[in-house]
Amino acid sequence: MTATAPASTRTSTDRTPQQLWRGVRGLLAALLILLLAGVAFAAVRSGGQHGRLDPRSAEPHGSRAVAELLKARGASVDVVTTLDEATGATGPETTLLVAAPDVLTPYQQRVLRAATVASTGRTVLVAPGRPSVTALAPGVGARRTGPVTARPPRCDLPAARTAGPADIGGIHYLTDVRDATACYPENGLPALLLLPESAAGDTVLLGSPDILYNDRLDQQGNASLALQLLGSRPHVVWYLPSIDDPSASTGDPRGEDHSPGGHSDGRDGEGTDGESGFLDLIPSGWLWGTLQLAFAAVLAAVWRARRLGPLVTERLPVAVRASESTEGRARLYRKADARDRAAASLRSATRTRIAPLLGVAAHDSQSPAVLLPALTARLGSPDGDLHALLFGPDPADDAALVRLTDQLDALEREVRTS
Repeated sequence: MTATAPASTRTSTDRTPQQLWRGVRGLLAALLILLLAGVAFAAVRSGGQHGRLDPRSAEPHGSRAVAELLKARGASVDVVTTLDEATGATGPETTLLVAAPDVLTPYQQRVLRAATVASTGRTVLVAPGRPSVTALAPGVGARRTGPVTARPPRCDLPAARTAGPADIGGIHYLTDVRDATACYPENGLPALLLLPESAAGDTVLLGSPDILYNDRLDQQGNASLALQLLGSRPHVVWYLPSIDDPSASTGDPRGEDHSPGGHSDGRDGEGTDGESGFLDLIPSGWLWGTLQLAFAAVLAAVWRARRLGPLVTERLPVAVRASESTEGRARLYRKADARDRAAASLRSATRTRIAPLLGVAAHDSQSPAVLLPALTARLGSPDGDLHALLFGPDPADDAALVRLTDQLDALEREVRTS
């Protein structure tokens, strides 16, 4: 008898590169499809669709309806996306609407404030919060947010009195600016504030953008209030701040405000540092999308996770031939590269069958100290060759496993005929 090849360092539980690829290719394909779908969706959205408060958008949260009404009243509406365009268009005959003041950098806020003060026109700030209200409206503090609901004006502003109740809420403000007009209050804090500036200019702080949305323009006095606030001048400049604006990377990198009007009013008590965080720059839709993807990932993990608990045996509905069971088990061993387990099963079965022929008890058939001396005495073969055959290392490859099978069959035949 000859000894088998040395044992391989690899075991049946190790996964081959092919098995790893088969395990992850489904997940990679799903991620690729999701990425391509996102790119396609973004491309479709960018081709003619616009975001919130965009006067070109006909979506529910767009503002195309109010822009068309302004044009019908004889006012021109121009959309700008850079600071240079916004400041260059200001003037006494212009209403500058800033759609998202909080995304502006401190440098942009200082430049915009200087331009609007010098223009003697009207500036409408839509929902300015703590990151922007101090710089763009000195003397005003953003105190808290409240629900958007129909509210009476409760002020002497002609535009508000004419419009009557409107869907106002969101951010509420506190100010000590002289001659400021506070409208649509809740618990004493207004959601609409008009601040007189030098000469004929003024600044309007609108706590929420809802009166400008397409789907709410026909409710309450929203249309009347929006048209009067924006249509007091013949020219409307609609500023939609963009992160692609070169001015966003200009100015003091520390975000310090050195302008005369950029000081904090000291009354907010909530850290009005004039800086917007990274999350403030991310659209809310992306945050909801991330949460949905995380929830889907958790569900997929629960669905694909290994079930806990012991295996449950069941009675087969039909009898299976022993040869079929043997062949099926062998195929499983081969698919998993489980040569070690296959060899161990073959050796154990051979030892069990030859033990009665050698006069060895069944419980000693797996003990080399008992089985090998009896086998050596029966055959007269060297003990070392028999030990390597019956208790040796695992085969290194499939060919070695086949040779081991043939050698075990030959040994059993020899024991039976001796």
